[in-house]
Amino acid sequence: MDIERRIELISRAPTDEVLTQQALKELLETESNPVAYNGFEPSGKVHLGTGVMCAYKMKDFIEAGIKFKVYLATWHAWMNDKLGGDRELIKKAALHFKHSWIALGVPEDKVEFIWPDKLYDDIEYWETVVKVAKEMTVSRGVRTLEIAGRKESEAMKISSLMYTPMQVADIFHFGVHIPQLGMDQRKANVVAMEIGEKIGFWKPVPVHHHLLQGLVKPDVWPLPTDPAAKKEALSAVKMSKSKPNTAIFIYDSPEEIKGKISKAFCPEKETENNPILDLAKHIIFREKSSLTIKRPDKFGGNLEMQSFEELKASFREGKLHPMDLKSAIGEELAEILEPVREYFSKNKEAAETKSAVENAKITR
Repeated sequence: MDIERRIELISRAPTDEVLTQQALKELLETESNPVAYNGFEPSGKVHLGTGVMCAYKMKDFIEAGIKFKVYLATWHAWMNDKLGGDRELIKKAALHFKHSWIALGVPEDKVEFIWPDKLYDDIEYWETVVKVAKEMTVSRGVRTLEIAGRKESEAMKISSLMYTPMQVADIFHFGVHIPQLGMDQRKANVVAMEIGEKIGFWKPVPVHHHLLQGLVKPDVWPLPTDPAAKKEALSAVKMSKSKPNTAIFIYDSPEEIKGKISKAFCPEKETENNPILDLAKHIIFREKSSLTIKRPDKFGGNLEMQSFEELKASFREGKLHPMDLKSAIGEELAEILEPVREYFSKNKEAAETKSAVENAKITR
């Protein structure tokens, strides 16, 4: 496969950012066996963002011939007080995450799943953590708390300040050239870029994917024009397992999916920051080449959309009502997720992990 095609796959939506395209090209030209990774805090049920979006990128990288490692970061979840700090439950949640990606079509034999248990017995890992920490100020450690889903004002424990140095150390200890994480993890990856060569390693090439917007209306609407305020408003409503009303879970029933979609925020003619169009762009048109909007003849009859851009334009011009859009997206999403529901109904271990996280108290 030529480099252009590999770059196309790596940069394919839901990728939002590559730091940088030139650095990626140079990496693929010079590194014969590049490694990518994503790391996850196991913390409960799996929604479309953690499940579908991350599975897409894993499959893209595998197709591009990149070795992909998935870090099941149970210690990070424990440090961040997820699932009440119950380490056994966190391990169960990590196994649940693994089953979720397999259910979504990620080939298990093409991904290396890493657990921290033996890793953290390695003194070289902790040496790397200290090297990273020595290059960071306390204030920067606080500013990077976004990667743990925390505000700066929530840095109440010393363990919070260990989070970023450990995450950056993971990149180098796993031999990662491409940290492939969500946009909310950008600050940690930038630290890795800035200090990698300085502490004796390399400069990684981060690839960040899009974060799905939650289904609820932002507290501030219309959104503020100030970029920082806008980012905070959208961050507060990103799809989150700790806020079930914002999320669709990958094994929700067709009735649950359609019910959540029908109640979702979808302002008429508004094409920016619209969670239903977000789903259409990043999931429906990733899976399908067209979308049929079913409507009675008295409302204009069915519409056949051949691309997301066509759908977006039709909605913006008022030719497509929000309820008709919601109905179509709900139907398609329920169909796309049918194999996941089937997997969890037939795989005993997967079903047990699902039951464990469903019965757990989800904590931020």
